[in-house]
Amino acid sequence: MPLNVEKNFGNTLMKHSMECISVEKIIAKIENEELFEAASEDYSFTLKIEKYVPYVCGAVHDGHQFRRELWENCLHTEYDRWFEEDPCTKEFVNTHPIVIAGCDSRFEYDLNRDPDHAIYEDAWGKKLWKNPLPKEQHHKSLQKHHQFYRVVEALIAKLEEKFGVVVVYDMHSYNWKRWDREVPVINLGTANIDNERFGKLVENWRVSLSQLQLPHQVEATSKINDTFQGNGYFLKYITQNFQNTLVLATEFKKIYCDELNQVIFPEVVSAIEKQLRDKIPQHAEAFYLAHRK
Repeated sequence: MPLNVEKNFGNTLMKHSMECISVEKIIAKIENEELFEAASEDYSFTLKIEKYVPYVCGAVHDGHQFRRELWENCLHTEYDRWFEEDPCTKEFVNTHPIVIAGCDSRFEYDLNRDPDHAIYEDAWGKKLWKNPLPKEQHHKSLQKHHQFYRVVEALIAKLEEKFGVVVVYDMHSYNWKRWDREVPVINLGTANIDNERFGKLVENWRVSLSQLQLPHQVEATSKINDTFQGNGYFLKYITQNFQNTLVLATEFKKIYCDELNQVIFPEVVSAIEKQLRDKIPQHAEAFYLAHRK
């Protein structure tokens, strides 16, 4: 049976209007187990908590914002940036009770890289900046990175305290036309997780995703460590700081858009989102029942 979040975890599900609040207030709300939906006061990320449950959906590369003071100094076009971002990954999971997502482009700072490497000098073989970033601009971007991870730490700490174990669905996408071989529709990166402990539930997730029914007769092939190995900082940060949280780096091949012409296929996005409404809670419940103490 799907995870009955209303029955098993927390109080009555409530809808909240979006707020814009400080990171300190976001953390306080988490510590008080409040239900809310908020953008950080600098609009760098959003967090929704409709119910406290032992799973989180994350979309760190969903953002496309690129602050105006960087435009003239940037050698990459708006399309270049979009091409390397992960559009729609928040939309894949936006119906779930806890969703955290980046709003800024990874070309300003990359939430999936550690702070020392979060600001690119070169990006995919092309120099990014005409001139080195002024220290003030560099610092402003790194502060956003730092504040995001303050909230991640508070959120996972609260969920581990409340439930004992947590699973994070770390949603990404990747450009498949740059590959010169057949690549899977879904890739799970598992090189940096405890596979001895969690391997059975990783395989369950892979199998569940392979059963997605996709438009245009696309077969939902799913493999482990075929294109990416799960080396992102979001996964590593949570895994290294929390003993009882599994992060599933889940990469979708960009079958849901024309990556060369910047066109989104809404029927494919909708099909993925609709099926993940059931698949994620089902898997989260299986994980919780298997690993709770």
